[in-house]
Amino acid sequence: MAVGCNHQYALVILDWKPQVKNNTKPRLAPITLARACLLFASSFCGSSFAQEGGHTYSSQAIETGLRVYVQQCMLCHGPDGSLVAPINLSRGIFRNVTSDDDLRQAIAEGAAEGRMPAFNMPESDLDGLVAYIRTGFDPERSTVRIGSKESGLVLFGGKAECDQCHRVRGVGPRTAPDLSEIGLLRTPAALHRAMVDPAAALLPINRPVTLITRAEETITGRRLNEDTYTVQLIDSNEQLRSLVKADLVSYEISDTPTHEPTRLSQSEVADVIAYLLSLRGDL
Repeated sequence: MAVGCNHQYALVILDWKPQVKNNTKPRLAPITLARACLLFASSFCGSSFAQEGGHTYSSQAIETGLRVYVQQCMLCHGPDGSLVAPINLSRGIFRNVTSDDDLRQAIAEGAAEGRMPAFNMPESDLDGLVAYIRTGFDPERSTVRIGSKESGLVLFGGKAECDQCHRVRGVGPRTAPDLSEIGLLRTPAALHRAMVDPAAALLPINRPVTLITRAEETITGRRLNEDTYTVQLIDSNEQLRSLVKADLVSYEISDTPTHEPTRLSQSEVADVIAYLLSLRGDL
């Protein structure tokens, strides 16, 4: 059972400590929702660690965040963090929050013009709550640090060279997927994985292809769509091509991504992720 996703079922969990009174048979006593969640958290993530930049969060810190969430946040935001639309805490979807500092500030100072009150809590509770949210409500995952979107924008078009392949809001090449709405389509963990381990994150439809036609033309590019008889792709010259498979003598799909794992530092990766999360189309 995944901790953090099914708190509503914790109400039926029973404490297995026998209760004996007046020589009656031991009975099972219902426990509180918070305690049930903590019992599950302890058993499922007793030795796990989560990374956020240069900080290491032990399972105890994430368990602290789970406890704080259950006690302070779940009534309004719900077991999976999605009750206050369009916010979804477990998926990292917020109105105005991007970085971890933004998240801490929203918790400590309040948000939504007073509809979310300010919470005065110890720093350890605040850090734990941020860590728990950044795990996507799953204590077995690693947290993903979210940095500055302003710095990420500079890196995107500079040191990271993302704009050499990706298109954003009508600007840039088409040799790699358009990122204009990537903040709606990918979680922070998925974006982090795409940067540090692109081979593991590569979606089948985005795998590079090499085709050779009966006319001996070699075409390389990125798949867009494919059915039984045809394949559509963006070729290396950024041209949309639709080819009939019967006209091909060779069709190879590579498992190797077109870009290598990033060489950016952890803090720089966090900044790029922050910028990517801010790309939500016209929203």
